[in-house]
Amino acid sequence: MPLEIGQQAPDFTLFDSDKKEITLSELKGQPVLLLFFPLAFTSTCTTELCSVRDNIGWYNNLNAKVFGISVDALHTLAKYKEDQQLNFTLLSDFNKDVSRLYESIYEQFGYNMKGVSKRSAFVIDKEGIIQYAEVLENAGEIPDFNKIKIALEKI
Repeated sequence: MPLEIGQQAPDFTLFDSDKKEITLSELKGQPVLLLFFPLAFTSTCTTELCSVRDNIGWYNNLNAKVFGISVDALHTLAKYKEDQQLNFTLLSDFNKDVSRLYESIYEQFGYNMKGVSKRSAFVIDKEGIIQYAEVLENAGEIPDFNKIKIALEKI
């Protein structure tokens, strides 16, 4: 069953590109934006995440924490973050557990890859409740950032 607005966001712990543990439930008290993306160093992912980078001040003004999540390894994400000068946290879901938990996984992807994060967005409020959810079947599409911003502004 897909995750729905009004539902408690499933808790998780992942390592960021600096090898620090991040636990979702420890972020209660501030809004959170989770952006699952298929793979680092790909064109649509770079367009999406660089757009967030360029608008990070808007998210910071709302005290919102932004996290990009993919199944890439920590070292890959660290290099990607450095190369793209991303100013928000990237989390490695290398084992694919969180992507599956959030029903944001392509079991079959291009080049015979299996288990790649679906491009998706989840806005989670200060109490850990999902206020916006968008899971895209087409990896070439980008989440609706206007709707994401509206959801964050309501928190």
